[in-house]
Amino acid sequence: MKRQVSVVYLAGLVQGLSLVAFPAASGLLTSPTDFNLSSSAYGGLFLPQALLSIAGSLFSSTLVSWIGNRWVFIWGLLANFLAMALLAFSVFIMHGRGGYGLLLTATGSLGVGFGLVVPILNAFAVQFFPKKSGKAVLGLNALLGAGMALSPLLIALFVGVGIWWALPLCLALALAILILCVLRLVFPEEKRGKKPRIAQIPWQFWLFALFALLYGIVETVNGNWGALYMKRTVHGDNAVSLMALTVFWTMVTLGRVFFAATGRFFSERWTFCFLPLLAAGALFFIAESKSELTEVALFGLSGLGCSALLPLTVSLSNKACASMGSSSVAGGVICFYLLGYGLAAFGVGPLLDVGMISLQSIFIWTAGTALCLTIIAVCGFKRLARGS
Repeated sequence: MKRQVSVVYLAGLVQGLSLVAFPAASGLLTSPTDFNLSSSAYGGLFLPQALLSIAGSLFSSTLVSWIGNRWVFIWGLLANFLAMALLAFSVFIMHGRGGYGLLLTATGSLGVGFGLVVPILNAFAVQFFPKKSGKAVLGLNALLGAGMALSPLLIALFVGVGIWWALPLCLALALAILILCVLRLVFPEEKRGKKPRIAQIPWQFWLFALFALLYGIVETVNGNWGALYMKRTVHGDNAVSLMALTVFWTMVTLGRVFFAATGRFFSERWTFCFLPLLAAGALFFIAESKSELTEVALFGLSGLGCSALLPLTVSLSNKACASMGSSSVAGGVICFYLLGYGLAAFGVGPLLDVGMISLQSIFIWTAGTALCLTIIAVCGFKRLARGS
């Protein structure tokens, strides 16, 4: 079983690297000398990713019942492989008419991969370590966050030597190796009963779903629009913009590791209530500050505020809704998280292009969204404690 665990956790790292490849390349995608995308076109790249991620996570449990965990895992990795291969190939046609269409196909494929792979990875973590599911899910998501933190650094490195396409090419090769490993291994299959109808889904699930949706908005504004905010509003150069993105994802990762290691000292209720409040404060001051170094530090604070929220949502919802099955719960929670991702990733671009709102105002509204997470956590945990 050690090999299976290694493959699953390594897949989490590669998934994180792949997921942030497009936001990390935002400078290239919007640069007049490269892809020359407008804010709407840049935001539009994430629409097929969001929609297909939602579809993938929504139907992942159904696919598991048809073809099993292992094959859903393989098809998800294949979709990620295609996305990275297309992104690497786009260097040859980025000035042509087909360049944007190719990027849309790549982000759509990445969406399918994310929607299929992430629920399966979380379900595997719970199955591998049933007595320590919280720490197992936090550890997995820490590696996912580590990949997200490394992606901007690697993009900056490869841009510096004029071969930015080397990152997606390397990721495509890594995904191909993972697929070969999964084909050679046997993975645990979940025992599944009948899929519950909507009326049979526990009310606790909808509480976690709402939390995941709003969290998706908060994380995505940071992750997808933070670098552009630093470039356009704070007027930082490309290195500073990527530094802010790297620091955000680094603190997301370190926070997950910290809370996984110190779970006995911090109650889940305290963590759920405090972290979104921390993110809300950081986002508000991001919108008010104009110092580059201060902004980078605040993005790190916002990352810490986001760190443990999604993995804890997955692990706690699995405990509260055990009757649904781990794949169904993880897939459902990730689906709502991706709905929030889609709203933030795609919705911001058109608003900016028509001049309805500024990036500064977006971050202020996102601070309010993070504050709503605290309210949901406080009220929701009271209801969970009463069991009503």
